[in-house]
Order: sequence, then structure tokens, then C-alpha cells
Amino acid sequence: MKPRLIRLTRRWRAVISRDQRAYRDSFVALCLSAITSLVAGVTLATTTGTLEELPGLLLLVPAALAVKGNVFGALGSRLGTTIHAGTFRLSPRLDSAVGQNIAAAMLLSLVISVVIAVLAKGVAIVFAVSPTMSVADFIVVSAVGGLLASVFVLAITLLLAGGSGRYGWDLDNVVSPLVTAASDLMSLPALIIAARLASVEVFTPVAAAVLAAVSAGGVAWSVTVKGRLLGSIVRESIPVLTVAGLLDLIAGITIEGRLDDLLEYPVLLVLLPGFLGTAGGLGGVLSSRLSTKVHLGLLHPGPLPRGSAGADVALIFGLSVPVFAMTGAVSELGGALTGQASPGLFEVVAVALVGGLLSTVCVVIVAYYATIIAVRFGLDPDTHGIPMVTSSLDFVGAFALILAIVAVGVA
Repeated sequence: MKPRLIRLTRRWRAVISRDQRAYRDSFVALCLSAITSLVAGVTLATTTGTLEELPGLLLLVPAALAVKGNVFGALGSRLGTTIHAGTFRLSPRLDSAVGQNIAAAMLLSLVISVVIAVLAKGVAIVFAVSPTMSVADFIVVSAVGGLLASVFVLAITLLLAGGSGRYGWDLDNVVSPLVTAASDLMSLPALIIAARLASVEVFTPVAAAVLAAVSAGGVAWSVTVKGRLLGSIVRESIPVLTVAGLLDLIAGITIEGRLDDLLEYPVLLVLLPGFLGTAGGLGGVLSSRLSTKVHLGLLHPGPLPRGSAGADVALIFGLSVPVFAMTGAVSELGGALTGQASPGLFEVVAVALVGGLLSTVCVVIVAYYATIIAVRFGLDPDTHGIPMVTSSLDFVGAFALILAIVAVGVA
């Protein structure tokens, strides 16, 4: 046993030594994501009354956290590719590449929030989740909360892109975890604020109709405005983001179904956003690195990840153990500071590690093969990779977390 542990330790050190800067930057970004997820986790654990007052709201939580990460993570990945290619110019003008990317990201944030709201009601009906909010309530909560958070997340994404050249960051290593962190920091509080607008007799149906009309009009405008980039981003993104949103809603069904177990130990609700965010952040790092190498001609995807792709996969596994362990420890600390019941530090960290390792296997499979499929069909892996990875990981991660809770014996 001991010689095997020594060999594993040596291999882990070898992975780090190959690209120490990438490991350090990604590790710091993922740790920041885990820490800031406390805001979302504590918000979730301390608003159980709102969850009970607005049945079905928990369905939106994984999707609400993921939408901004999907949209702005993909934006950051596209900007990272332009930085590597030497064509990046920070400009908000609509006739510039960055300006069209910004407009597309904000429009997609609204459109997908509305789509997810409608899907949430449909998923609730299909899976017999009853009672639930009305469609209008879902739209107002999802879209208003999404827009409030999107402004903040967009600012963080642009700051990261602008600072990457000045401070020598590789955007591929930091953008997905830090965008996830910004999304966790703002999305759930924004969702709870927007929830206060639900069920207002006159305001809610009118606001829902206006938001739906604006999103539909925005899509029509995007395909007619000058600049093919804006239209192509919107056209390519809507299908993949819709599928991603559906996966997030199914993850929400999984979590909603175990709500009683989670309420028994609310520290697990504190863990939930950080756990899903860490899994998605790892997938985003891998997806961004692979996409950039494909664009620069440094990677030719094959049936199995080899060469530089294999090194990137090893890097992700090297990051996963310490980051998931820290996510569990930080969640336990946040629960203790806010008085949330917990099964104990060891159990929470064990849940995070067991579920995290299961999720990391899925991270590698989804990120690598999503990149291959995008390339084979002539699609931009920057636009498709991160949404599919993070949402697949929300879906798989929710199951992995519940499985880990049962395996560790917490519930």
C-alpha cells in the first residue's frame, strides 16, 4: 500500500512540474470559486422559508447558477482564444468583435433565462413536482434574477480579459472558475431578490409577457444586425444552452427530491453550490485549454486524449483532490459560522471528495469528447464546450453528490 501511495504522489508531483504556472493559476482560481460559493451556499441554507413558500424554486437553483457560468464562461473562452491569437482589442463598440461578443452574451442571458423558466414549469409537470409556481412567476424570477447577476458577471469577465495581457494570466486557466465564482456570488442572491416579485397580482403576468417579448425580439434583431459574429454566436449558442438548461433542471429535480435529507443537515445546502461550481470550474479549465489548442493547431483530437491533451487531463485530476477537499472544509466552516446543522467535518469532506472524484471522471469524458464532436461538425468548441461541460456536470454532479451522501452514510 505504501509503495503505491509513493508512486501516486510522485506522479502527482510530475503533473504539477510540467506546467507549474497553469496549476498554480487554476488552483488559486478554483479556491477563490470555492470560497465565494459560500455566499450562495449560506443564502440557500438560510432561505428555506422562501423555498417552501415558492414551490419549484429549488428547480431553478442549478440552472440559475449555471446560466451565467455557461454564457459568460463561453464568452471568456472565446476572448481567451483571441488573446492567444493576438487579435484581442477591448472595445464595447457593436462593430467590434468584443462588442458583438458582449451583446451576444447579454442577449443570451435573457433569452435562456426565459427558456429555462418555461422548461422548469414543463419539467415540474412531467416529473409530478406539485405544487409549483405559475409560468409567469418562473419567468419573472429567472429572467429578472438573471439580468441582475449578468451585469456583475459581465464586468468580471471583461476585467479578467483586460487584465490577462497586463498581468500575464492565461485566461484559459482562470476564466471558468472565476466566472463561476462571480456567478455563485451574485446569482442566488439575485434569484432570491427576484423571488420577492413573484405572485404580485398585476405586475408578474405583465412583466413576464414583456420579458418574453423582448427576448424573442432580441433574437430576431441579432440575426439581422450588421456583423455576422453576433448572429452566429446567438444561433449556435441557443440550442446548446437550451439543452444545457434542461440538464440543469433535471439536476434540480434530483436535488428537490432529496430536499428533506438536505434540510436535516443544512450544511449540505451550503456545500451544494460550491460542489457543483468546482466540478464545472474544472471542466471549464479543461474545455478552454483544449479549445485554444484546437484553434491554434496544437491539438488534433483522437479517440483518446494523448500528448498535450493527456497532460491537461492529468492536470485536472491533480487539481481535483485538494480543491474538492477544500470545498468540503470551507462549507463546514460556513455552516458552523451560520449555525447550520452538520454531520461533522470528516463526513462533509468525505462527501465532497467521493462525489468530486466521481464528477472529475465525468469532467474529463465530457470536456474531451464535446471538443471532438464540436470540431468534427465544424462548430466553435469555445461556444459549445463550456456550456455542455458545466451543465452535464451539474446533472451528473447532483447525482454524484447524492450518491456520495448515501455512500458516506450521512443520509
